[in-house]
Amino acid sequence: MANKTAKQSTFLAWLFRMPLIKRWALMFCVKPENVAEHSHQVAIVAHLLAVIKNQKFAGNINADRVATIALYHEASETRYGDIVSPTKYANKEIAREFKKIETLAEQECLSSLPEEFQNIFSAIIVQDNVEQQYKKIVKAADILVAYIKALDELNHHNHEFDHVKVRLEKKLEQIKADMPEVEYFLSTFLESCSSTVDKLANSAISKL
Repeated sequence: MANKTAKQSTFLAWLFRMPLIKRWALMFCVKPENVAEHSHQVAIVAHLLAVIKNQKFAGNINADRVATIALYHEASETRYGDIVSPTKYANKEIAREFKKIETLAEQECLSSLPEEFQNIFSAIIVQDNVEQQYKKIVKAADILVAYIKALDELNHHNHEFDHVKVRLEKKLEQIKADMPEVEYFLSTFLESCSSTVDKLANSAISKL
């Protein structure tokens, strides 16, 4: 039983509200998505990118830490929800103000922890405190997950995502130049993400 006299932290309660936060709020989605699902997928892809970097391109990065940072990378949205990119980046001034809001939300999330844990989580939750090499991989994973989502929606004939696909392809072209792990990911994993369950099962059977 919990100690009723201890000060209760709201940290977990806030994070457990992630499934309630809808992504792509201004767009029709064939398959609705929430922030918890997104964060989980970004963590998987970020971990995989780190492993690829280490194994294939002489990287030296802690893949487990990358995955942990990715799990918490949208922590600010538990306070103020998901702001869609066209709104957030409408112009430099608006982007700057939203960045201030996100940082404030991250600080609020951090301060909801017991004080003795805050120094550990500061470099995980507060994105300005995350090491650049880790932030770079998580950002790439974030773009890749959004790109896979766009392709999935387009495969279901939802042309709301036409412009998303074009915009993210431009971003991927930019980051591939100095992140060969992204190029490897795209050539090795992307195509099967659009496969039906029957095709995936048949592929697995054929390899036995």
